[in-house]
Amino acid sequence: MISFYPGPSQIYPQVKDFMIEAADTGILSVNHRSEEFVDLSKKCQQLMRQKLGIPTNYQIFYCSSATECWEIISESFLSAFSLHIFNGAFGEKWFEYRKKIMPNAMGIPFHYQRDLGMNQLRKLVKPEIKPELVCVTQNETSNCTQIKNKKLRKLRKQFNESLICVDATSSMAGIKFDWHLADIWFSSVQKCFGLPAGMSIMVCSPNAVERALELNHNQHYNSLVSMVDKMKAYQTTHTPNVLNIFLLKKVMDMVEPIETLSKKMKVRSRMLNKFFIDKGYRLLVENSSVRSYTVMGVKGEASKIAQIKKDAKSAGLLLGNGYGNWKQNTFRIANFPALSDHNFEELKDFFSNYKM
Repeated sequence: MISFYPGPSQIYPQVKDFMIEAADTGILSVNHRSEEFVDLSKKCQQLMRQKLGIPTNYQIFYCSSATECWEIISESFLSAFSLHIFNGAFGEKWFEYRKKIMPNAMGIPFHYQRDLGMNQLRKLVKPEIKPELVCVTQNETSNCTQIKNKKLRKLRKQFNESLICVDATSSMAGIKFDWHLADIWFSSVQKCFGLPAGMSIMVCSPNAVERALELNHNQHYNSLVSMVDKMKAYQTTHTPNVLNIFLLKKVMDMVEPIETLSKKMKVRSRMLNKFFIDKGYRLLVENSSVRSYTVMGVKGEASKIAQIKKDAKSAGLLLGNGYGNWKQNTFRIANFPALSDHNFEELKDFFSNYKM
């Protein structure tokens, strides 16, 4: 079965051998304060910086999930006024979660078919409103949209005194970022990293770390203050997912630099969009300027979509369900690096010969 589900998604085929190697080396049985683990953690981070272009002064942390990253940000910046800008379910969920902790959090939704309107944002956020955190979802998995670097650059310029926080769950390790455009980036590994679920990565700027240390909110589990302290020795506050850290190191060593991967994902994304449009299918996101490069959605009548997914599964192709309002009348396709061009040729063959 080839999984085009947008998370958890297809893992790299080499992961199976990497898992056996992990068991054989004995790393899965070592203490997470040991020299062996510290060496693994350090090498993993060195490779991430090398392959993903993460700046040397940005700190990298291992967490359990992107959802936990919401928790870490909320608890570590407990007293900070946050502004959440979103166009889909996961951005909204992040906002709703933050409101449970800080009820004065401000949310500004925008339409998923439109680009992030900076002029409108300036009208809505008056000069006297000075958020300490500005939270956006770079790649909204629920509706297959994205906020591109050029918009993040404008966001950074408008909120130059704020900490910019970016949920990059469906794009980190697949699309090239300008890391300096935000202060906190996070992602789960079961998408573009091509790994099993159970771990996330958080990347923080010096400004984010400095502000967290100033606030010193460390009474909660896995606060950023405690995480910074432990990561001085490449350790974690908790017993980490050593297997996924080992697999991450192996994958980072194996994959091409993000500049190369990013170009491939963009080319393949354009190919997929054109293919489905030429076949008479309707894309969920009609505005090409906001379509995600890594997750695409196809819409239609609910009964037809259900039949397509059923028939595709019988052919060994697992399509992703729609999400939220589009659960019944769309299917989603992951365009992640672990999926090969040959996998997509099989997908195209299926739809080329498919008769409704």
